[in-house]
Amino acid sequence: MPLTSSYFPSYFSVSDILSTQDRVPCKFEVPVYGLGFLDPSGGNKDIEQGTKLDLPCWLARALSSARLRIVKTQLPVSYKEKYRYNFKADPSVVDLHKLGPHFYELGMHLLPLSNAESSPLATLLTQTLRERLRWIMDSAQNSSEDDTSTQTARLDDLERSLFGVGQKALRDHKLWLSRKAHILTTSAMIEQHNKRKFSEVDK
Repeated sequence: MPLTSSYFPSYFSVSDILSTQDRVPCKFEVPVYGLGFLDPSGGNKDIEQGTKLDLPCWLARALSSARLRIVKTQLPVSYKEKYRYNFKADPSVVDLHKLGPHFYELGMHLLPLSNAESSPLATLLTQTLRERLRWIMDSAQNSSEDDTSTQTARLDDLERSLFGVGQKALRDHKLWLSRKAHILTTSAMIEQHNKRKFSEVDK
């Protein structure tokens, strides 16, 4: 999927649901009555104009829409200019999982919210993935099953899925070289179905 400001999430995507739970810094442009409980530190019944709160991305996106314009959003710290220098220096050493397990997914959700910073953000996402992809594929091709957790510790969820694809490709290649790739086997779904049927018969 191209990293553009017209990114639309998938309603049925679990990664979309999880990534939009991450919080985004917001500033309320208008007072909001009866929702003071969203700001426990404020102690007020209402949210006053100018209040700053970290809201889930899905809520921040709804409240900052052109129709409502209730809040003005800001980029989370890990996407700001301070961190961009680290990515420019050497993206491969950055611990993306520590910054957020849904770094790329959340970044695409932030593109429509980032206004003037949307272009630098899109560049950050594409260049970071491009620079790290070769290392991810090399690691996947040269890592045993035992040290997978070590290799993927600094990767976000998207990169971990790419790492898994790389390892599967390596296993399939080894099967092909050993002339075992053409052997037909029972699919995992059929095996589970048969096990379920046997367990029901035993009952």
